[in-house]
Amino acid sequence: MGADLEVEMDVRELVVAGIDGFTEKVRAVPDDRWDAPTPCTEWSVRDLVNHMTSEHLWAPHLLRGETLDQVGDRYDGDVLGDDPVDAWERAADASRAMWLEVAPGTPVHLSIGPTPVEEYAEQMHLDLVVHGWDLARGGGIDDSIDPAIAERELGYVDTVLDDWPGLFAAPVETPSAVPGAVLVARLGRDPDWDPAR
Repeated sequence: MGADLEVEMDVRELVVAGIDGFTEKVRAVPDDRWDAPTPCTEWSVRDLVNHMTSEHLWAPHLLRGETLDQVGDRYDGDVLGDDPVDAWERAADASRAMWLEVAPGTPVHLSIGPTPVEEYAEQMHLDLVVHGWDLARGGGIDDSIDPAIAERELGYVDTVLDDWPGLFAAPVETPSAVPGAVLVARLGRDPDWDPAR
């Protein structure tokens, strides 16, 4: 699928594409890199995948209209068990199915209150893109971000970042004009981050 076509997709479809892309990265992590560090402070590769798996275990509940209290703490802690790839894939499959099913304008109960599903999708898509880069850097695999997707996410970040104080580290200066590098730097990551340093 070409980049121009992809960014014209409904944001819910972009989440589905993002889930598929993240799945490819999870499957590509070498066996000896699950304990490797990532650009996310204090998160190993496994910790990062655990975070994303938990988020996508939550997603079907929220997309069905459940509240945060109804979901509760069932996905706290380690949700990966002995097979992190299988755990992610099961969570991703359930999340993917609900994103394909949910109707436009559906309200979703988030910590900020009832929120249109399109805004929840924007947040989830950004998470998949940026944490996909984090995962790839930690896992030593392809970390490229589609330039059209990066440009799209930069546009979204510009509209919301001031409303998310403390959610990301301070922006990092970068001489790069590559959209993916600009995006991760805007969200507090060094585009040249190297786990060996």
